[in-house]
Amino acid sequence: MLVLLPPSEGKAASGRGAPLKPESLSLPGLTEARAAVLDELVELCVADEEKAREVLGLSEGLRGEIAKNTELRTAGARPAGEIYTGVLYDALGLATLDAAARKRARTSLLVFSGLWGAVRMDDRIPSYRCSMGVKLPGLGALGAHWRGAMATELPEAAGDGLVLDLRSTAYTSAWKPKGEVAARTATVRVLHAPTRKVVSHFNKATKGRIVRSLLEAGAAPKDPVELVVALRDLKYVVEEGKAGVLDVLVEEIH
Repeated sequence: MLVLLPPSEGKAASGRGAPLKPESLSLPGLTEARAAVLDELVELCVADEEKAREVLGLSEGLRGEIAKNTELRTAGARPAGEIYTGVLYDALGLATLDAAARKRARTSLLVFSGLWGAVRMDDRIPSYRCSMGVKLPGLGALGAHWRGAMATELPEAAGDGLVLDLRSTAYTSAWKPKGEVAARTATVRVLHAPTRKVVSHFNKATKGRIVRSLLEAGAAPKDPVELVVALRDLKYVVEEGKAGVLDVLVEEIH
């Protein structure tokens, strides 16, 4: 099973250890595309703070994020699983998983990123600010920038099991499963059972809990049908939709 996650908007501070080693990141087929984004992002933030703020879509209160980007090559790096924070990652609770579940997380979770393309939880990266919706002056829209390298790298990473796609819309632009991979890809909507309305903020928390449950159970579904069985065994209320879309119904919004 391969689980595709969005990054968090907010991120933990960079570490104090060794800086980024781009060659050490997973998915080496993305190395050249990563270097292109890293080079332009750092150059932009060093050369023109105001333009960088505009390009990155940052408010005045987030101006400090630009300084963070200027130090991407020298700042201490931490495992991506520690860098990404927020509702989904709090509910996932990587640090509190048992050893077996953490091992499964290392091999099955993949976080999409405007800067790195995609990284695994053990990949050591610095804190940064660059969403997939950004259009860099030289490279253009990052979603389009990543498509070529992703088209080669991601089907291999998907292996022959289920692809559970929990990414937000902006990040799906970088890679869309095709062919037989698409046939074994599932996406999840979280609905408030009494109203059948899509849950917004708490959608992320429920998805984090779902991933945690699957990791703790050692579930290894091969396709959306097997995922439905696995989730129902874990006491989730699930309805099957079209084209691999699963609706998870929650009684309480929390």
